[in-house]
Amino acid sequence: MGFGVFIHRSDSIYDDSPAEQYQFPSQYLGRVENCVGDWIIYYEPRKVAATRGYFAIAQIAQVIPDPKVAGMYLALIEPGSYLDFINPVPFNGPDGVIERGVLNDDGRISGRAQSAVRPISAADFNRILSVGLNEIEPELPRLGGAGTADLINGFEDAAQAPFIFEQARDRVMQLTSRAIRNRLFRRLVLQAYDKRCAITGLKLINGGGRAEVDAAHIRPVEANGPDILSNGVALSGTAHWMFDRGLIGLSDDLDILISRQANDPESIRGLINKTGRAIVPLRPSARPHPHFLRWHRENCFKQ
Repeated sequence: MGFGVFIHRSDSIYDDSPAEQYQFPSQYLGRVENCVGDWIIYYEPRKVAATRGYFAIAQIAQVIPDPKVAGMYLALIEPGSYLDFINPVPFNGPDGVIERGVLNDDGRISGRAQSAVRPISAADFNRILSVGLNEIEPELPRLGGAGTADLINGFEDAAQAPFIFEQARDRVMQLTSRAIRNRLFRRLVLQAYDKRCAITGLKLINGGGRAEVDAAHIRPVEANGPDILSNGVALSGTAHWMFDRGLIGLSDDLDILISRQANDPESIRGLINKTGRAIVPLRPSARPHPHFLRWHRENCFKQ
């Protein structure tokens, strides 16, 4: 087993869904198989406009031949393991290339940097995660809120210390904690939505400096919904309650839907922003994905 870097492009010809599967040709089979049971970092190449650089981690569960395409394979992602970084990690940092393994003996970038699948050292893995998951300005706690007592050192709401990994395998396993993942997912979604409710359009900050908006999973964690930004949406408390209970939903085009079973649809319309559409991030990859929106309509939304 070993850590790896997988290059992903949302506009590629490959059938990738980074929280679920990674499609690749047979030439990379050995490298991918070496990552089975271990963690990989996703990277978006520099030639992609507004690239995110290194943008997420996931654990490889198994590798299978692609049942739809001869000569292709699928790396299946362990459910619940995918996690988006809260900070973009560029290929070049303040101290040079952050992934030192792509340098040759002369300190120059080698052909390894072009490989779609490549092994990565624990030191490089640590270095990338320490930037991608560094909470520079921790989210302020909701006073008296539940769920903070079980956060481990380095993740409690009051902490100001940066996210530092001392041992790659020990630290990455901490990311399986639901409390930690919820915290990081909240920060990710609130950053993307500028702390504004996608349904009402309201951006409310309480007296303690905390945004009064929730990071809602479109497909819930309990239904194997991943911690990927495209499965999230920022919602105020009332909108979140209605969304979870299927009284409101979203079309693939992000039109806000009101259930015919709602007992007071006019009042719900009064809460919706004037456009009648969800207010979402500009970047397409950060918007709610139709894959998750369809799941919500088919399993939660009351038609």
